[in-house]
Amino acid sequence: MFTGIVEEMGTVVALVPGDGAEADARLRVRGPLVTSDASLGDSIAVSGVCLTVAELPGDGSFVADVMPETLRRSALGDLTAGDPVNLERALAVGGRYGGHVVQGHVDGVGTVRSRRPGPRWDEVEIGLDPALARYVAEKGSITVQGVSLTVTHVGDDSFGVSLIPTTLQVTTLGALAPGARVNLEVDVLAKYTERLLATAGVTR
Repeated sequence: MFTGIVEEMGTVVALVPGDGAEADARLRVRGPLVTSDASLGDSIAVSGVCLTVAELPGDGSFVADVMPETLRRSALGDLTAGDPVNLERALAVGGRYGGHVVQGHVDGVGTVRSRRPGPRWDEVEIGLDPALARYVAEKGSITVQGVSLTVTHVGDDSFGVSLIPTTLQVTTLGALAPGARVNLEVDVLAKYTERLLATAGVTR
């Protein structure tokens, strides 16, 4: 489990696709902070996607396997060597909980529609699948590229967020341009609520 509070911006070393129609991939990322105490089998969120450490080359990088399902559901397949990524280690027991409940299980990919700079912040509009929009609520939480954000408004197929100076400085969201694809994870509490109501025979 994660909180959506990015610990460092890492750099993609390589993304090597596997063979076949349903190919997986091997992703290598340099992140000195998140690998400083990492062990094989640990979980690290890469731009919002929970990945398992498969190798630790010892140079401040780690290698993870990316399954076909993850490539279909996320924008990880767009990465190339040199790209920056948001990194967060799994929450330690007793650690500060500064964001919201983030599983690292991406629900879909959104697209940045617009960006409006403010005096010290940016307002960003992101389009998403209408099937996901029902889980997004004004003043609720959403994860964009692994960053826990508060929703400022929501429409049928889009939502808005405001990026504070810290977010602009220490995450990849500071460089997002219109047209960029972003990993989205909606609030898991909303999904569980819908499921419980459905199994109880309550229609929405």
